Amino acid sequence: MTKEDTTREAISLLQDLGLQEYEARCFMALNKLPSGTAKEIHEISDVPRTRVYDAIRVLESQGLVEVQHTSPQVYRAVDIDEATQTLRQKYDNRIETLETHLKNTEVQDVEENEHVQEVWSLTGHEAIESRTIELIDEAESEIAFLVVDEDILSETLFDGLQEAVDRELSMILGGQTDAITAALGTELPNTRVFETGLDWLTGIESDDEVAISRILLVDRETLLIGSYYPNAAGGNAKEQAIFARGLENGIVVLLRRLVTAGLPAIKDPGS
Repeated sequence: MTKEDTTREAISLLQDLGLQEYEARCFMALNKLPSGTAKEIHEISDVPRTRVYDAIRVLESQGLVEVQHTSPQVYRAVDIDEATQTLRQKYDNRIETLETHLKNTEVQDVEENEHVQEVWSLTGHEAIESRTIELIDEAESEIAFLVVDEDILSETLFDGLQEAVDRELSMILGGQTDAITAALGTELPNTRVFETGLDWLTGIESDDEVAISRILLVDRETLLIGSYYPNAAGGNAKEQAIFARGLENGIVVLLRRLVTAGLPAIKDPGS
């Protein structure tokens, strides 16, 4: 990555953290100088000189820039550690405020129907992993989890599964490969893990063939199935998932058998 690319990426990140473009450009310019006048900042940042003053005032009010009241005035950025701490605190405060507002939002009453089935879609590994952990945390009696794509294994996932083990839930874990079952067995030594024989889940015969990445069934009524294209051109294998609640018994039985299919004969804790 070139210096120009680094600067451009830093400016973009500063904007993500709440700064306007001119403010971010001026701040980056001052990080390249021990100190500088408005003219010098303008020359480095390409921010119009008349707008530099406005941007500096905002940066000063946010504790990111110090001003020396000479003629002309001289500016300098605060220490990097101080700047990142200030931005982090500002970001955390916004998240906390948003959380408060969301929790205080009045939810309209709707007619409840305990037999309603919900089906939703999710896109992106982070969102799917977050929902997977949430469902594992919410489990009350049983977790049946089949791992097909080794890339979904993470410390966060292992921690969530271990907490479920500690809660003494019924646990059925399956892995598609030796490597996956070994990893699950190593991280969860007190849980029996089995290798499946469902080779068709991996979808490896053609570049446009979809493959299953994970199947999670919680308490026999909540399901998450992840999928991706392992051989997609350019490595574009973004994971997608279907998430469903309130499943009927017939569907649950079918999917539960799918999760456990190919496992050695065992005493199924749910049978």
